[in-house]
Amino acid sequence: MADVIDVPAPPDGGSADGGGAGGGGADGGDGGGRRRIPVAPLVAGAVAIVVALVFVVLARADPVTDEKADTPLLDRAAPDVTGEVVGGGAFDLSRRRGSWVVLNFFQSDCQPCKREHEQLVQFAGQQQALGSSGAELYTIATPPDTDAAVEDFFATYGGGDWPVVRDYDGEAMVAYGVSKVPETWIIDPDGIVRGRFISEVTASGLDDALAQLQAAYG
Repeated sequence: MADVIDVPAPPDGGSADGGGAGGGGADGGDGGGRRRIPVAPLVAGAVAIVVALVFVVLARADPVTDEKADTPLLDRAAPDVTGEVVGGGAFDLSRRRGSWVVLNFFQSDCQPCKREHEQLVQFAGQQQALGSSGAELYTIATPPDTDAAVEDFFATYGGGDWPVVRDYDGEAMVAYGVSKVPETWIIDPDGIVRGRFISEVTASGLDDALAQLQAAYG
C-alpha cells in the first residue's frame, strides 16, 4: 500500500489550502497541481475505530449458556471419577449408581464459573427439594486449583453445600475430554453419560435437560 495518496488541486491551479501556484507548497505538493496526503494515519485511525466497535459489541454480548455438545462418551459408561473431597471425605462415582448425577467441571479463577455459580446454587436447591428423586450435584475442581482457592471461592460467592472433588492432577478432566471449564455432565442411575454442556449452565436449562432425560431413561 502506498504511504500517500495524490489529491487533485482546485481547478484554478492553486493549492488546496489557498496558496499560490508554482513550486511545491508548504502542504507537500509536488508542483504538478496535486498534493499528497499521508495514508498511514488514516488507516491506523480506521483500524482503531473497528477494534473499538468490536470491543463494544463483545462487551455487550450476553454470555453463552446451556450450550450442549456431542461426545464419544454419550450413551456409554461414564469414566469413573474418584478423589478426595475438599473439607474431608472421599468420592467414587461408581458408588453413586441408582442416582442421577451431575458433574460440574470447575476452576476457581474461571470467570464463566463465577457467573454460573448462582445458577448452580439454585439448581442444587431445586434438586434437594425433590428428595431421593432429585439429582446429586458434584463439583470437580480442576488444575491448577488448590483447597485454599476453592474454599475462598465458595466463601466469596456463597451457597455450594454440595461436595467439591479434587482433580488437581487433571485425571478426571482428561478422562472426560474437558479442555475448557465450565463443563457439566449428566449421568444416569446406571452410570451412563446422557448429556454434556460446554458452556455456562442456567438452573432452568439444566433442570429442563434433566427432566427430559429422566422421562426418556427413567
